[in-house]
Amino acid sequence: MILETLQPLATELGFSQIGMATLQRPFSMDVYLNWLKEGHHGSMQYLQTHAPLKENPDQVLGEARSAIVVTLEYLPHPEPDDRLSKIEHLKIAQYAKGKDYHHYLKQRLENLVEKLRQTYPHHQFLTFTDSGPVLERDLAYRAGLGWVGKNSCLIHKNKGSYFFIGEILTTLTEDTETAPHPDHCGKCRRCIDACPTDAILENRTLDARRCISYLTIESRETPAMDLRKGIGDWLFGCDICQQVCPWNEKNLGDLVKPQKQDRQKVFDELRFLLTSSNKSLQKHFKNTPLSRAGGFGLKRNAILVAVNLRATELIQEIETFKEHPKLGELANWALTELGQTQLSQ
Repeated sequence: MILETLQPLATELGFSQIGMATLQRPFSMDVYLNWLKEGHHGSMQYLQTHAPLKENPDQVLGEARSAIVVTLEYLPHPEPDDRLSKIEHLKIAQYAKGKDYHHYLKQRLENLVEKLRQTYPHHQFLTFTDSGPVLERDLAYRAGLGWVGKNSCLIHKNKGSYFFIGEILTTLTEDTETAPHPDHCGKCRRCIDACPTDAILENRTLDARRCISYLTIESRETPAMDLRKGIGDWLFGCDICQQVCPWNEKNLGDLVKPQKQDRQKVFDELRFLLTSSNKSLQKHFKNTPLSRAGGFGLKRNAILVAVNLRATELIQEIETFKEHPKLGELANWALTELGQTQLSQ
């Protein structure tokens, strides 16, 4: 069996799971197409563009018949980066506390392909991370690596959900089908109830337009007024729906529990973001996930966090954005909110 050959290679490269799935129309394709139709993808137009290839994954690599699917755990982070010490007291998603996974996950996949070519020299291989035109959770589910939870994350009974998924499309085929991982969400709805912006839908998808991760990373706008308080003190991304998941609590224990923050250090780090130039922030966070938000996004998020933490100590820094072409409205709103906080103290 091919998987018997793959397992030791995957373990050597740090992957926690590996499986194979045949390439066919995804079982979740109709849900995905309806999700796009409803506009739940927000401004992420590339998801719409990729839809035809996601529906027909065998067209991505002409002769491909299967996908080799792996997972790589990121708690604790496999590729830490000292540059993130500048914001170590601010709340950012666990996956972002290190180098950009698109680079190192891709490299590990390429290293696996290099080893596979030695054993299967006449076969083709093409690697993908989540930026590629594949429905990776669908493939991972059919490869037996977990089930799609109510928070839309892939969850494994013994590993939780804090892991990346990577794929290798290939002309290799496995002789036997892998049994899907059973669904263990049951009647639990902790993730749905815990989401402060009501982004989690009942059909195991998200309305990205309300998701804190989208609002602080992918969006290039300032969030609607009714969503700003819900973002809380999350500077970049959000782990709430994973933190409250019983399968993460069971498997990862204290690693998933929110850590108490030092307010003064948090304010100092917000001040660093608000007073640095966009260019210097982009340079400092290059090749980390935070570069995705850019200088504008990080400053927008810093203002939101400052308001939600009632950081009146940062009024002076926020005042410099009153006339900013993109941040002016947010800054003036923030100053009003913080001014009211001062009056009530």
